[in-house]
This record gives sequence, C-alpha cells and structure tokens, in this order.
Amino acid sequence: MAVRETGQGGADAGGYADAGAYAGRYASGHGSAYGSTHGTARGGAQGTAHEGGCACGDCPHGAREGHRRAVAAFLRRCDEFAAGQGLPAAVAHSATASRSWVSEELAQSAELVAERGRAEGHAWLTGLWRRTAGVVWAAVVLLLLGQCLTAVGAGWTAARTAGLAAALVVAAGVTAASWFHRSNGGALAPVIGEDNRLSTSRTVAAAWVLFVAYAVLVLVGRLAAASRHPERDALISGLELARGAGVVTVLAVVCGIAVLVRRVVGLRVLGQRLQKVRADRPRAADLLTDDAGRGTFADIQYVVISAVALVFAAVRLARRPDQLPDLPWGLAVVVLVSAATYLAGKYAEGGRPVILSVVRAREAGDLDGPIRTGDDIEIRGAGFVPPGAQGADRLARMVVRVGAVHVHVPLVPVPGGFSNPADTLLTVPVPADVEPGRVDVQVVTAAGVETNRYAVDVTE
Repeated sequence: MAVRETGQGGADAGGYADAGAYAGRYASGHGSAYGSTHGTARGGAQGTAHEGGCACGDCPHGAREGHRRAVAAFLRRCDEFAAGQGLPAAVAHSATASRSWVSEELAQSAELVAERGRAEGHAWLTGLWRRTAGVVWAAVVLLLLGQCLTAVGAGWTAARTAGLAAALVVAAGVTAASWFHRSNGGALAPVIGEDNRLSTSRTVAAAWVLFVAYAVLVLVGRLAAASRHPERDALISGLELARGAGVVTVLAVVCGIAVLVRRVVGLRVLGQRLQKVRADRPRAADLLTDDAGRGTFADIQYVVISAVALVFAAVRLARRPDQLPDLPWGLAVVVLVSAATYLAGKYAEGGRPVILSVVRAREAGDLDGPIRTGDDIEIRGAGFVPPGAQGADRLARMVVRVGAVHVHVPLVPVPGGFSNPADTLLTVPVPADVEPGRVDVQVVTAAGVETNRYAVDVTE
C-alpha cells in the first residue's frame, strides 16, 4: 500500500497494528461506497471528478482522492469481516469456508488499494520536479537575502558576487537535471534507490558533491574577477590539497560508501539474505527509517553528523571564500566513523526468514492428535513479513508449500488489524491434495524469499 504502516505486528495485530492511525490520515470525506472508481492507475481510464473538479486519473489530486477513498472502504470492510458481518449464507456455516471466502475478498480489495496507491505514487513523482526546482531557487533567494543583510555596513564584495554567481550556476544545473528527469522525481532521481525509496547514502553523497562543486565555483568566480597576479596566485593556492584535505577525504569516503552500499544491498538481496519490497513512492522519512518506517540508529547518526559537518564547512567557506573549506581533521574523522557505522549497519540488517517449528493448531475442546489433511497447522519462526510488506496486498502474496501443494496464507481480520499472517506465526490448512507421509513445509514471503524446509508427518 502507498503508506507504510509501522511495526510488523504480532499474533493479534498482523500488518495493520496501527490501522487506526492509518485510517486517520484519510479520515476526512469517506463519502464513497466500496468499489467506487476514482483516479486510475498509470495507464487506466478516467474516473469521476473529485472535489477539486478534475476528472483526470493522472492528476495528483484525483489519484490521491481515489486512493484515500479506496483505503477508507478497505478498512471499513476489514472491520465488518472482523465483526462477523457481510458473510454470505452459503459459507457462514463453515469456519474454514468463511475464512477462505473472507481472505479472498480482502485480497482482491487490497489489490485495488495497491493499484490506487501506485497511481498516486506515479502522479506524485511526476509532479515532483517542479517542487524540487522551486526549493532550489528558493535557496538561491535566501542566499541573496543573507548576503544583503550581512553586506550592511561591510559593503558588497567580490566574494559575495562570486558566491551568488556560483549559486545561480548550481541552481541552473539542478533545474536542468530536474527537467530531464521530470518523470522520475526531478532532482531527486539520482538519490532514489531501486526500491523506490530515498537512499540515505546517496543523499549524503549528493549533498557533499553539490557543496564541493559550489565551493570550487566560488573560487572560479573570484579567480575570473581577480585582476592582479598575487591575488590570482593566492586563489589558485587555495585549491591545494593541504588546504582542503579534510573536505576531499570526506567527499571520497561518502561517495565510496554510496557505491559500496548499493553493491552490498544488491548482493544480499540476490543471495536471499535481505528482503526488499518496493515502495509506492519515496518519502523524506526514508532517510532516517528502515523499510518498515521505524527509525534506525545507523541512518539517523549518519545524516545528523553529515549535516553538522556540512554546516561547519559552509561557515568556513563564508569566512574564507579564497580557499576550499579547511575541515578540521577531528571533524573529518567523526564523519568517517559515522560513515563506517552506517556501512556496518547495512551489513548487519536483514536476514533470511526461518521456520523454527510446525505444530498442529488446536482450538479449545479439540482432542490431541497428529497432523491430518484438513487440519490447520501453525508455522512458527521469524522474518515471515519483510519490512515494508505490512500492507494487505503484500500479505496476500505469501505462500506456504506443503509437499507439492502451494497454499496461500489466509488473511484473518480482527478489530484493528490481522491475526494472520504475522511476522513470527502463520496458520494455514493442510490441503486434501497432500499425500500422507513425511512432507516438507516451506514459506515463500512477499519479497520472494524462501525459508528453510521443515519436515512434518501427515496422516490420513
């Protein structure tokens, strides 16, 4: 779904442990009935007009409204099923048939919500380039205002002119890049990862690259305006490695970290040691959180320390615009330690899902016995729900292999969430097609990662 719920849920919460907060974001104007069509997918047909009067499915307002209504309708339907309402009489007499019917209905409904979420994400990403360009030029205006305020009493200098000219050049370059990548997020396209989330390592590296480029352009502007040889020689000596060794070292390390993290994550995903689920659209919170929306220490400390070092370097450049910012080695080492911590966190995160045990599910009053065809089994383990896969459309893709039979994990709604599936527990029926004897049980998660095989005995 387009909004990532926090937490992976437990035995009584599942993927919608925070469904109340989730619904609150879309609480206003739940006026349409379930299944009403508003907003379309990327290439779909037009829907009905929303409150703004737009009938175009690709319009961000229309896509957002269609997604909001679909989410509200889906949550109402979940609550109805959790309360035992809405079941047809043909399946109401059988608990197994009721569970299967409810799960199928919720899976189809969740797919509609996911489709609307993808449409909203595409429309939002398409219009992002204008906002990124606006932010860049707003920063240029703020720089001009700051220079004007600091020039009162001191007078306007050549350094201020060079700084403003460098800002205009950088802003023009970023704006041009935004236009060429307008369908992929504008200026943010290079820092959006393959999972459609903002990459922390790429964002930090891009910030340092832009800052160093700006600092060099300031020196270029001053060099172009210099009229005396001693002044030009002093500006050229400002580019020597001895002056900017700290900044150059930090730039090299953060760029290397960005490349290395991409390689590490890619290899871990291919090796099934890390589960990745694609997001509907990037969010600013991705810089500080994991795929499930929970804050992570490695990301937060990397962003915070890098931002502090960048502010210090910017102040040094403003004070001494005749050379590269001389970032003190103490602060440079702090940034390097932060980068190493971030990289170690990338190596440590994730892990392959694992089955620890499989037992026969027993309700109150049932007799003890072996696992037979038609019985429910509880699969206990860890990592069944990947981070970012808490949406019902993702949960509905989970499959359990029982022997040669593929069983889709049923969605079991409870008030405020799902009781099945959960990150540490799955409950599925043993199909009648399973041959009695020793069979292997294996879980395939929503990210396509397979668990270990666990052998169980099935009797007639």
